[in-house]
Amino acid sequence: MIKNYFKIAFRNLWNNKLFSLIKISSLAIGLSVSFVIGLMVYYDFTFDKFHPDKDYIYRVTTEFVTPEGSFYNPGVSFPLGDALKQNSASLAAVAPFLTTYPLHIKNTVTDKTFKNPDYVIYADKGFFNVFKYRWLAGSKESALESPNQLVLSEKRAKKYFPNTAFTDIIGAHMVYNDTINMQVTGVVANFTERTDIVFEEFISLKTAHQSDMTSAVLSSNWNGTNSASQLFIKTSKNTKAKNVQLTLNKLAKEHKDPNEEEFGNERKFYMQPLEELHFDTNYYTFDFDSEPASKSVLVSLGCVALFLLLLGSINFVNLNTAQATQRAKEIGVRKTLGGSKKQLIYQFLGETFLLTICAAIVSIALSFWLLNIFANYIPAGLSSELFAEPTVIVFIIVLLLVVTLLSGFYPAVVLSHFKPIAVLKNQIVASNDKTSLRKYLTVFQFIIAQIFIIATLLVGKQISFLLQKDMGFKTEAIASVRAPWYSMTPAKQQRLLTKIEAIPEVNKISLAEYPPASFSTSATNVSYYGDANAPIHTELQLLYGDKNYLDLYGIELLAGRKQNNDSIKEFVINETYLRLLGFKNPEDALGEMIKSEGEEHQIVGVMKDFNQRSLKTAINPLAFMGTGGTNRSFKTFHISFANVNGENLPNATKKLENAWKSVYTEEPFELIFMDDTIKRFYTQERKTAVLLNWATGLAIAISCLGLLGLVVYTTERRTKEIGIRKVLGASLLELNLLLSKEFLSLVAIAFIIAAPIAYFGIDYWLQDFANKTSLSWWVFAISGVIMLIVAMLIMGVRTYISSTKNPIKSLRTE
Repeated sequence: MIKNYFKIAFRNLWNNKLFSLIKISSLAIGLSVSFVIGLMVYYDFTFDKFHPDKDYIYRVTTEFVTPEGSFYNPGVSFPLGDALKQNSASLAAVAPFLTTYPLHIKNTVTDKTFKNPDYVIYADKGFFNVFKYRWLAGSKESALESPNQLVLSEKRAKKYFPNTAFTDIIGAHMVYNDTINMQVTGVVANFTERTDIVFEEFISLKTAHQSDMTSAVLSSNWNGTNSASQLFIKTSKNTKAKNVQLTLNKLAKEHKDPNEEEFGNERKFYMQPLEELHFDTNYYTFDFDSEPASKSVLVSLGCVALFLLLLGSINFVNLNTAQATQRAKEIGVRKTLGGSKKQLIYQFLGETFLLTICAAIVSIALSFWLLNIFANYIPAGLSSELFAEPTVIVFIIVLLLVVTLLSGFYPAVVLSHFKPIAVLKNQIVASNDKTSLRKYLTVFQFIIAQIFIIATLLVGKQISFLLQKDMGFKTEAIASVRAPWYSMTPAKQQRLLTKIEAIPEVNKISLAEYPPASFSTSATNVSYYGDANAPIHTELQLLYGDKNYLDLYGIELLAGRKQNNDSIKEFVINETYLRLLGFKNPEDALGEMIKSEGEEHQIVGVMKDFNQRSLKTAINPLAFMGTGGTNRSFKTFHISFANVNGENLPNATKKLENAWKSVYTEEPFELIFMDDTIKRFYTQERKTAVLLNWATGLAIAISCLGLLGLVVYTTERRTKEIGIRKVLGASLLELNLLLSKEFLSLVAIAFIIAAPIAYFGIDYWLQDFANKTSLSWWVFAISGVIMLIVAMLIMGVRTYISSTKNPIKSLRTE
């Protein structure tokens, strides 16, 4: 029986090749997108799921609440770890650690040196009590007990000691930064599952006393927060997380900074669950090469996949119900010979399943292609190998069964309800409700396609607006290169300055810290006592640079002057801070004093506002200053080029690199252009635009395939009518209008419904931007015209083919 079902199903699909191709293509597109997006969701949601006590592990982070908003730091005050060890019996393990970045490591056995190793931390055995590692040599009880002890990961041990047994590595010595002699006391296996706990070298925490982290470890200051000082905890299994949070709240209150109340600030310690580490954009992970995943983006992608899958299923439902009358006699005969409704439903579901399997085979091939296409927009660890994982295989099987039921159940029920007597007497007439359902489903398809088109155009318009809008300073032909902090001596600095100034293509050069807009910020709390009764306390961002900095970036001074020299405590403030102080005219603020950390800074100038970060954020109060008499030294060379373009810019860059190499012979040369930095601000938005472009293209393709199928069916069903009208003198335009008006009305209805939905959706998305483009009416008009033109092309071509047939042959058809 089953064999017969599949034989009939295959025969039916083969006899209706065009419709079968449309159904398979539509489903294949929807399934391939679902497979790829499903892999992305599965990949990101399976990070750190393998830890035995994952539900009890938290990272403690810091949130600073200020009148200007909340600010976040993944680090905590270093004394917090000791306080929790002493005062909290509800914790099973406490693991304070310090992230560090050694310059070089020497293997004393092979005399080989390794530069700039990553994923190195200072930790104690508490870290191995929080996370369960498999020990290949040594043990967690004694591995990090004493100073100058080192635990290596399996991967790092093989790198430092190739072709050496792990047990033979124990006792070997490594020298860090030429001064710290370390002894290997353990080797642990790398985690094989997906994880954000990516550390490769563990130095005993007691060793930090003799390193660049000495001040952080020995300090009892609760008010300093360094992102390098971090903390993991594991709660006891009978302890509620809220009780531990109460302990953290108590410690934050006990060690509150006396100045917090004056400035209206508050510091909070936050327990970040391990499962949120991969998604929380407020606190980055430890792998800086990858961005945190976004749950909202993954949900949005899931919705895209669902809609595309629905569009493919709708094509199947529409075409199957449209073809119902063609199979009426087959159904009548089968019922007359004793076939039940149940058997007929099984047969039609079998046909659907066979078609879905064909679509799945095609979609897997498409999925591999899509993974290659989106290689720059998906995590590096996501590959086609995930298709072999049991969870993914089960997901695909379940998805195929769901699609089979979704696509085939309703047509199967409709077809199985035909009455055999009426069928054999050729009295089948398509009922209005089925026709209406096809119309509703077609409208739904075009609504989705229309929303995608509008969203694509408006997102592209917003990104273009962000990239073209004036940032308030010069961005073209300006680049910066940051010198290594450990060898930035005044002599080397002057040598490099002299060499850069001698390059003909260099227009101006400035020594400073960060560019006017960057991913790094420096800020401090300041007070203005102009009105003794109402002092103004606020956070003020600081920008450091020499006297050439403002000219190099073309930042306009509205009043006053630049600082006289780098060492004087003088401020050049921006317009936003000027207004916050209550001044309307820039000249009125000159000479006023701003107090910061017990010292006074005089306002000597007012500069025009510019954006310090992306245009998604508002302009903040800012002051530009030199070193202010501190021991701060500028490490970044800012360079503006003159008369360079795409042809001679590589030559100028090469000259800069040669100058760099002549001074910093062993350090990498990394020139960062201001234009590239601004583009990086909108990486997520550009990814969204690319994905929307593809989603729109696929949605239009599926909708048009469905429309093509319905137009083909309509023209074939009305072959005699077309022949008669042509014999009676109907023109091609009249025939086209006759056959197209019903479908064009459906496209128009879809646009009327889609436009407000797209408007409110994009308006909600734009709320995250301080600077945003307008939702222009012409964008909606263009999207409607695009969909209308595409539909008319499909209908016009098919109508032309039908109308050019010999009317005599049309009238002879039976």
